[in-house]
Amino acid sequence: MTDSWTLALARDDLSRTELVRHPVPALADGEALLRVDRVGMTANNVTYAVLGDAYRYWDFFPAATAGLDERWGLGPLWGFSEVVDSRVDGVPVGQRLYGYLPPAGHLIVRPGRVDERGFRDASPHRAQLPSPYNAYAATTGDPSYDADREDLLILFRPLFVTSAMLADRLQDNDFYGAATLVLSSASSKTAYAAAFELRGKGPRLIGLTSPGNVAFTRELGCYDDVLPYDGIGELDPATPTAYLDLSANPATRAALRAHLSDRLVHDVAVGLTHQERATEATAVFFAPDQIRKRTLDWGRPELDRRLAESWRRFAAVAEQWVDITVSHGPDGLREAWLGMLAGTTPPRVGHVIAC
Repeated sequence: MTDSWTLALARDDLSRTELVRHPVPALADGEALLRVDRVGMTANNVTYAVLGDAYRYWDFFPAATAGLDERWGLGPLWGFSEVVDSRVDGVPVGQRLYGYLPPAGHLIVRPGRVDERGFRDASPHRAQLPSPYNAYAATTGDPSYDADREDLLILFRPLFVTSAMLADRLQDNDFYGAATLVLSSASSKTAYAAAFELRGKGPRLIGLTSPGNVAFTRELGCYDDVLPYDGIGELDPATPTAYLDLSANPATRAALRAHLSDRLVHDVAVGLTHQERATEATAVFFAPDQIRKRTLDWGRPELDRRLAESWRRFAAVAEQWVDITVSHGPDGLREAWLGMLAGTTPPRVGHVIAC
């Protein structure tokens, strides 16, 4: 095993990529080498790149490890990896892990807090980064793992955690007084997973999406109603409404504010699919913040148990909503990235890349 690869993005032009071939680095004591096996590509990955500087997503996997300068960035991915070499007790060769991975063939980690559930990467450059992104879950100790649904986990799990924590934050705050919740990018996995979690909890759920995605989004059955973006005028202007912004489209926010005025009681930016910063929202939702709160409230084992139960309920339905497409290697990863960046990936398609 002498060769590896890294697919980097130009930080000033995310459509420009650079494929670098390089040797697999040697291990030091206390390190383990992961082979990146299978990853997903969703709109979430666009968010990571667009917010790479503001939220330090570029810092997880420094481009310098591939011999590139700061003009390049490695966009994080979620998926499965396998330990192929280890100098750490409790991290055996062959262990399969789910976690945050670079767009590359391999990753060196420095496992800390090793137990039957996996470990955290204690590499110095990740010490000040949000801890949920540093966890690597061993499939043998993961309550959410199902070997028959690996690809579904790859595509939905990070999104579902965001969705579940968003739903929890809303419930934890009595929906900020809203009787209606409006979700933009309603055909996206993050949006409809959140709607799935919120369904029947009290507020009416309205999805906003592009005209071409209205039929698909209605068929999901997660929303009480689905409107195209130009249908905002159909919303009841007298009802207190919260806006869950998953598109960061300024025109949508402006239309909602003009139509609802002071009945827009909460406006939170959740994700980006239009490659713009959501600077006008009254709040920004960051899932690790709610994870930290619930870890203090409930303890991590109880949080994991609740998330696993919610995931199993969602997965049983979501597998009917996605057509998984598998591509291969860095070329497949590049094509999946460019399609997602351009917004040309149909909502039913789920991109998985076998690295």
